[in-house]
Amino acid sequence: MNVSPSKLNSFLLFKLPSAYFCGVRTKSLNDTTCVVSVKHRWFNQNPFNSMFWAVQGMAAELTTGALVMSKIRSSGKKISMLVASNNASFTKKATGRITFTCDQGQKIDDAIAKAIETGEGQTVTLNSKGINKEGLQVSDFNFEWTLKVRS
Repeated sequence: MNVSPSKLNSFLLFKLPSAYFCGVRTKSLNDTTCVVSVKHRWFNQNPFNSMFWAVQGMAAELTTGALVMSKIRSSGKKISMLVASNNASFTKKATGRITFTCDQGQKIDDAIAKAIETGEGQTVTLNSKGINKEGLQVSDFNFEWTLKVRS
């Protein structure tokens, strides 16, 4: 079974309902890139009338995590994945529709190949940027994922 945007959105509804009800939706997923968007609404805003940072974090993490899940599935190996750390910076008020993109599929391929080859856990840091409808960056997230082949 392939990981697809519709399957990821169903997964959100049943396994991560807070992300689903905040409006986080996967728009596209391919071998190198995952795109997720979320629209600023009353339900996901902060007291300053912009999108709450944690909602942005859910969308950003999904771009990186969906790529990792997809790559693990296509490897045919049992590999555990976990976020070890993350950081973010916010440069503009997040209003309207914010689109997050991670395009680092090759970095994941390399980390998985090394984990399989060596049998040792690997870490890979993936970036997701939040862009508003005007094309301006509103936030920048980094997630450090650990990958380990299970026996």
